[in-house]
Order: sequence, then C-alpha cells, then structure tokens
Amino acid sequence: MKKAVVLLSGGLDSTTCLALATAKGFACAAISFAYGQRHSAELQAAQRIAHHYKVIKHHIVTLDTELFRNSALTDTNLDVPAFQEGSEIPVTYVPARNHYPDCRPEFIEAFQTLANLATKAGVTGDRFSIHAPLQHLSKVQTIQLGISLGVDYSLTVSCYQANDAGEACGECDSCTFRRRGFSGAGVADPTLYHHATTK
Repeated sequence: MKKAVVLLSGGLDSTTCLALATAKGFACAAISFAYGQRHSAELQAAQRIAHHYKVIKHHIVTLDTELFRNSALTDTNLDVPAFQEGSEIPVTYVPARNHYPDCRPEFIEAFQTLANLATKAGVTGDRFSIHAPLQHLSKVQTIQLGISLGVDYSLTVSCYQANDAGEACGECDSCTFRRRGFSGAGVADPTLYHHATTK
C-alpha cells in the first residue's frame, strides 16, 4: 500500500488533505507541531482527527518556541487582530507554518528537492513527492471537496485564539475565512463559537 505523511494541524484544510489521501488509498501517518501556539485546542483536534481516520501513527513534535517569537500566534504579549482585508502578511504569520510565503508552488518544489537531496531515501531512489492538493482551491472549493469525502468539520479547530474547549473567537482571519467558506459552499457551519454571535 502507498504511504503518506500528512501534516495535520487540526484545522479544516489539513483534515481535508488527510481525508483525500485516505480516499486515494494511502496508508497515512500524521504529524503535528507544538510550536508554542496560544492554545492546545488545535492539537487536541488533531488527535481526534487522527483517531477518526485511524492513521498508522500520529507524531506531535515539540519545537523550540524561541524560533517563533514576534507572532501573535505564539506571543501572548501581541493581540490576535480581528480580520482585515489586505495583502500584507499579518502579525499572525509564523515562519514555515503552512501559510503565506510557504504556500507558494516555489516553496513546495524547493522543499521536495531538498528532501530528496538531503536524505538517504531520496538519494537511493526512494524519492519523496510532496502534494499540496488544496493549493489552488478556494476555501469554498476545499469545503465542497471535504463534504464530498464525508469530512466531519465539527472535529476541526481553525481559530487562532480558541479557548480550552475549542470554541472559536469568530473574529480572527482564520475564523473569517472559515465562516465565509461554509457560507459560500451552502453548508451549515459546525464551528463552536465562544461569542454569542458569529456575525
């Protein structure tokens, strides 16, 4: 059976990727990262999702949080801002965390080349292929794909500042994109919000 390692944050996109890889017949392992994020809700979600999809193995790797200072996702002295339209890289950016500059095709191609040059498997012919199946999909299209695969999005947590119960703020960039995605896909939003209204 073909094997795949899926980067699993516990959010909407990575869960869709895991569902897609499973549907394509891959035997999947999952890897998540504890990088000093504000809450543990997304890692708890990742564990739920890994269990739900019966992955071969789920690794949670703890990274040195000093590597990721100056991000509102890791520094509690910085506020997570409400969503704002614009193309500037926001204060919620975490280097190499799967969004903004590291979502570009150039990054994926370069990282695949690196993996094949820097590992025994790569240089002995058992080469790595990196797939980014959602790279050119909108949030609406991602949710539509997930629904077609039977994804239970109530298992996921996408919020940058979810509380310990996994309830979302409804105001950050991630919540805004998620809410718009469900609305655009015509699908009921299963997200639990800790505010009385979701706007």
